[in-house]
Amino acid sequence: LEVTAGLFALLLMVLEWTHPGLSSPLRPICDLRVLDHFIKEAWDAEAALRACKDACSVATNFTVPLTRVDYDVWEAMNIEERAQEVQSGIHVLNEAISSLQASNQTDVLQSHIDASISNIASIRQVLRSLSIPEYVPPTSGGEDKEMQKVFSISELFQVHINFLRGKVRLLLANAPVCHQGVS
Repeated sequence: LEVTAGLFALLLMVLEWTHPGLSSPLRPICDLRVLDHFIKEAWDAEAALRACKDACSVATNFTVPLTRVDYDVWEAMNIEERAQEVQSGIHVLNEAISSLQASNQTDVLQSHIDASISNIASIRQVLRSLSIPEYVPPTSGGEDKEMQKVFSISELFQVHINFLRGKVRLLLANAPVCHQGVS
């Protein structure tokens, strides 16, 4: 059911962007209700994982982005720095959640994993519609101060929720393209 809802939301966004017969660039998606839909699906996945407990455990840790926001630091950053931090976090979350596909999980958990990966791709499309460039962090051997380790699937999805509610929401809510012509 979650996969269907995620695919339906993606289809609506694609149809909104393409408007058959019109050759125009992607229209900015400035409505935060789109993000709220992804946050709700992440909540649903995390709740399913909490209920699943032992059957949904894996013996590994996950590298995830930090979710705390120092608002003074965030406000001092320019839009490119904010976008880079969000895109880097999305990339790391996608890698962590995608790593679960190789583990033999229950059908319910697998559907939440698939929906989460699909939603991350949709979030990237939303960012693209706002002219926010995609960013893939360089692979470095050192520790990244903007990353942390978590040790359970439930913690991974909790970070996913908090990252969407925090840094992604801040970036989308203040995207310059959404405020053009507003005085």
